[in-house]
Amino acid sequence: MFTYLISFRSPTISYITQTQIKDIGGTVELSCSVQYTNDYPVIWMKIDPRSNANSLPISTGSSLILHESRYSLRYDTASSTYTLQIKDIQETDAGFYHCQVLISPSNRVSAEVELQVRRPPFISDNSTRSVVVSEGEAVQMECYAGGYPPPRISWRRENNAILPTGGSIYRGNILKIKQIKKEDRGTYYCVAENGVGRGTKRNIAVEVEFAPVVSVPRPRLGQALQYDMDLECHVEAYPPPALTWVKDEVALSNNQHYSISHFATADEFTDTTLRVITIEKRQYGQYVCKAANKLGTAEGRVELFESIIPVCPPACGQARYGDAAAVSTSTAALLLTLFFVAFREFSESDEDQNRRRDRSEELANI
Repeated sequence: MFTYLISFRSPTISYITQTQIKDIGGTVELSCSVQYTNDYPVIWMKIDPRSNANSLPISTGSSLILHESRYSLRYDTASSTYTLQIKDIQETDAGFYHCQVLISPSNRVSAEVELQVRRPPFISDNSTRSVVVSEGEAVQMECYAGGYPPPRISWRRENNAILPTGGSIYRGNILKIKQIKKEDRGTYYCVAENGVGRGTKRNIAVEVEFAPVVSVPRPRLGQALQYDMDLECHVEAYPPPALTWVKDEVALSNNQHYSISHFATADEFTDTTLRVITIEKRQYGQYVCKAANKLGTAEGRVELFESIIPVCPPACGQARYGDAAAVSTSTAALLLTLFFVAFREFSESDEDQNRRRDRSEELANI
């Protein structure tokens, strides 16, 4: 009678491994201890919580159903424990594993254990990659990341510059700038960290379109006739502007009188130089450098006036008259003055020299 009652006790699961958290590439063991199973099959299954149709049977009794080299199964008869081992864990191994005792098609005893696979963070494709915006507009940059545990998102700027929101670090998935300024342009970093590995980041280039700003390092420049002189303007603008030099309402171009050059030091910075060649009287006056893009225009003014002494550079050699080299008028005048002073000293009469010497002796005797 006692034996008959024991044989009809309902199967139970006395132990199931607790939640496991493992790194990719590691090994995990999932154990399930049963009682009173008799001839009832014990099954390990991986369950897809979204669809039972995708559930994957792994083993039945002490035999594997799934022929996967990473999987192995041990059965301990003393404790009636079925241990499923998974090596070289992959991200796809994460999920819920069920230990089931099938009593009938409609009746089963089940217990589950969750396997969490730790994965370094990665930036999702739906995150912002770059931004081009006009000055004064609102900007929203988004950053999303995957991995396990769920990553934390923070924002920084290149060289730890201050963010438009204040401070050097902002935490959250979305960085909002209400009214962006041209000073806010540059590289921003979306950083994702979850304690697995070193974390990851994405560089986000922020380009701010703004109207040109023109500065003139030397508003007034003097140069002697028949020498060259360089007039300069510094331009800050994005998109890169169209640059022109104007004198007396006439746009200048490269010819025998003028040479224009532009040098871009960065996407937003351009230096423009106008070289006035072999200056003539009519070339003195006001010059205007103009910069224009789709957002506006700006200009700077440089006055070129006549000087007596040549300025070097660029006038570091003799002036040019056509193809021949000659001494400039101002230089000739200077040399003539020096010659006149020297001639006057050497041409003094003996009487003048004696008079100066007698006067010196009188002063010495006082």
